[in-house]
Amino acid sequence: MRMALCAVALLSCACSGDATAPAGPIDVAAPWTRAAPAAVGMDPQLTTEAEKAAARVSRLRSLLVARHGRLVVEHYFGGADSTTTFDVRSVTKSVLSALTGIALSRGLMPSLDARVGTYVGPPATLDHGDSAVTIAELLTMTSGYQWDETNGDDYNLWVTSPNRVQFLLDRAQTGPPGPFNYNSAAVHLLGAVVQRAAGMPLPAFADSVLFAPAGITSARWEPLDETVNGGSGIVLTGQDLLRYGQLVLQDGRSGERQIIPAEWVRAMTAPHFTWRSTVGPQHGVTYGYLWWVAEGPPVHGFFAWGYGGQFVYVAPDLDLAAVVTTAWSGLGAAAPAMADSALTVIVDGVLPAVR
Repeated sequence: MRMALCAVALLSCACSGDATAPAGPIDVAAPWTRAAPAAVGMDPQLTTEAEKAAARVSRLRSLLVARHGRLVVEHYFGGADSTTTFDVRSVTKSVLSALTGIALSRGLMPSLDARVGTYVGPPATLDHGDSAVTIAELLTMTSGYQWDETNGDDYNLWVTSPNRVQFLLDRAQTGPPGPFNYNSAAVHLLGAVVQRAAGMPLPAFADSVLFAPAGITSARWEPLDETVNGGSGIVLTGQDLLRYGQLVLQDGRSGERQIIPAEWVRAMTAPHFTWRSTVGPQHGVTYGYLWWVAEGPPVHGFFAWGYGGQFVYVAPDLDLAAVVTTAWSGLGAAAPAMADSALTVIVDGVLPAVR
């Protein structure tokens, strides 16, 4: 359905004289082609207003927008530039979702029902509940571990522990499956599972099957003693973040190459819960497979969201991808407000500029 909508949008733009609209998915590994807002059906004045709004957010460091596969906006703030790599925190989770789908498509794991106990063993100690957790439950934050990352200090306790996998496994469980409970340690556990299934370090697998084919060269992972942080801490340039967003917008396709299976892109960006919430200006927000899904208003979209206002936002009906990053270190209790301000730049600034 989403590809059909995009195809209709592209046809409409081509018919209205938009010479920059591509005939099909762009090659995201190629250098970005730039276009003026009006050339891709964006209001120049409203686009400028969105850029000014970004500049007024004190800790905002980048704003990039692509429409119809063309780079329309690229602005950096606070001394950042196109070579700056941004630590985008939990955007890492949405990258891991794509890697999980690729691993499944290659038969490295049999299905979403595959269990943690098949891939994680000694020296880790697992009880029956740990072993029974499935890939699907890790993707949807329903693994059932007692955890409070939103209002508690569990993330900091976990990331400073000597063994991050065991730290989670030692927690009591209410399931699985359990209710939705945001848990970075559980996503890190998923990263350990994917690494074991792939038979190589997680960064090497990511480079081989996702980053290199997509032309993403800046990726670095936060190291932990036994592996890398699968749930947080990846760093990327603004353009490479936009490449990932554009790839997902194109249902995982880059030019003639299918990098992420199209059916997986649809699955990971589909709602998997009945609840809906509001995030800043964005209404109708729920969760997919490590992606946040928004049914609107203002539009249907989905986004990767990192602590303190790191966003890769995809609006398929508008054929648009956008990136915002901020300087999150030291935000403390102000982090949610910063995230709202960063998302507002996209939702109330960039999206209304599309004509």
